[in-house]
Amino acid sequence: MHDFRIVEKLQKFGEDISSKQLKYHHKRVMVSKEFTFDAAHHLHAYEGKCMNLHGHTYKVVFGISGYLDDRGLMIDFGDIKKIWKNDIEIYLDHRYLNETLPPMNTTAENIVYWIFEKMEEALSKDEMKQADNGARVEFVRLYETPTSFAEMRREWMENE
Repeated sequence: MHDFRIVEKLQKFGEDISSKQLKYHHKRVMVSKEFTFDAAHHLHAYEGKCMNLHGHTYKVVFGISGYLDDRGLMIDFGDIKKIWKNDIEIYLDHRYLNETLPPMNTTAENIVYWIFEKMEEALSKDEMKQADNGARVEFVRLYETPTSFAEMRREWMENE
């Protein structure tokens, strides 16, 4: 059993830990962040329930990899959220996807690729590349329902 203990002294930067110690390794690392959005759509050239206008609460999971900066960070989770809010979610949340996305059948398989492209594009913008940490999208997973998802992976794109 472990005893509960109140920390008596907070570690101080410059005294207890140096700037050279902040970056523990030099390996590529992946962080992940997820978001949800609600949207309506319908499918074309499809016989079944999804041919009718309907909606989903979608969940998107991003895997983004890169190298650490001098502080030991690859990317701030807040920066991922900012990209999501400014560059991607505006086309998706509480939208009619057939209208706001490029011309496509709004299947999870098509939408997940579009989301992958948008995140890649945002990560390659000058303000994100300043750290030059090699940040890139490794995967995007799009849940259409809690048990059904489509996924796009960098390795599949590079091997084709």
